[in-house]
Amino acid sequence: MSDWKELEPELLLQLLADGQIEPEQVIDVRESFEWDYYHLESSRLMPMNTIPYSLGTISDDKPLYIICAHGVRSAAVCNYLEEQGYSSLHNVTGGMAAIASLQGFQYD
Repeated sequence: MSDWKELEPELLLQLLADGQIEPEQVIDVRESFEWDYYHLESSRLMPMNTIPYSLGTISDDKPLYIICAHGVRSAAVCNYLEEQGYSSLHNVTGGMAAIASLQGFQYD
């Protein structure tokens, strides 16, 4: 059983609006063409297949919020990061599709 948590998109947006999350804490694991279509300004792009090569750039001193299109890839990345010793991981439920919907944007 994993220790990472599911996070509702509404809460992510609230934490960002309140300044409780820094941009480097929000990792978008979609591909660059998905990022170009729609993304959170306060996030950083790190496609899923690059995560194993990017571990040195992912700090574990603050909670991490992992997001993808719908929550499947981000859950897999949470599992992988947990296996690598990362803690305080959050998978954003519903992904960017849910974020977009909350912001009035039709994602897909």
